[in-house]
Amino acid sequence: MDITPLIWIITIAVTIAFFVYEFFAHVRTPHEPTIGESARWSVFYISLALLFGVGIGMFSGWTYGGEYFAGYLTEKALSIDNLFVFLIVMTGFAVPKKYQQKVLMIGIVIALILRGIFIAVGATLIENFSWIFYLFGALLLVLAYRQAFSNHDSNPANGRFMNFVRRHLPVSDEYNGDKLTVVKNGKRFVTPMLLTIIAIGFIDLVFAVDSIPAIYGLTDQAYIVFTANAFALMGLRQLYFLIGGLLERLVYLAQGLAVILAFIGVKLVLHALHVNELPFINGGHGVEWAPEIPIWFSLLFIGATIAVATVASLIKTRRSPASVTAASEHTESTDN
Repeated sequence: MDITPLIWIITIAVTIAFFVYEFFAHVRTPHEPTIGESARWSVFYISLALLFGVGIGMFSGWTYGGEYFAGYLTEKALSIDNLFVFLIVMTGFAVPKKYQQKVLMIGIVIALILRGIFIAVGATLIENFSWIFYLFGALLLVLAYRQAFSNHDSNPANGRFMNFVRRHLPVSDEYNGDKLTVVKNGKRFVTPMLLTIIAIGFIDLVFAVDSIPAIYGLTDQAYIVFTANAFALMGLRQLYFLIGGLLERLVYLAQGLAVILAFIGVKLVLHALHVNELPFINGGHGVEWAPEIPIWFSLLFIGATIAVATVASLIKTRRSPASVTAASEHTESTDN
């Protein structure tokens, strides 16, 4: 895939332009988005992402197009898992609804910056050290296990990292609009708004650790990795308000993501064996019996896993009144 520096510059510039427009058009003035507004922009960004994938397929070949779609699906699913944790953080800090857009916007920009750094580092490592696929594969298998048995009920707002921040920063107990700091009796204090942004930034860093190795397991093209991540994050703010109540019903999302991460982890290990250069494995030669999983199978597997996890979750919560009640109570507590 031949991507010139000019294409990179244009892509990054357009991405920045979208987020700048988002801020001035929707986020600058605090308000709670309506369902209609959130739905329209969610459809717009998802359609734009799909059209971009079609463009890659038409101009660069459908192998790359398939890699983009597989990467986009994976990153979108991981981003929705991000939203679940964001919801817990927002509730933990009792962020008023009209200010949540600003927190989400800053959190998403932080996520894109962190992923951009990880993408550049990952591309350099892959280009110079083929054995990094072993490391990425092993990391994803560990993360898949942790994802499957993660406890989403734990509140990052009261985690060790945030307790450390509270001990070292003077914190105000009350919000002062959407300001990040406030002066009281001649002393400057950090507001809960800034604490929320710090918590979400830390969460973004943690999620980038599994996000980037996962997509590099589907493609070795840094351009596809970046654009799939950018499109997955675009519209995430609107999606939060659109499916906020539904997030609590996706009870099998973590398990579905664990299956996807484990699948990509195995795919990476098999690829590492196929291109092996480590002298203590098969004398430094590639292992011929190690199959390369085709991208079309990866795309089908990821799409089917997301679909099964979603349908199974909705069936489970529909049949379980306790789950629906808990979801409703959680949503109400967020609204207040």
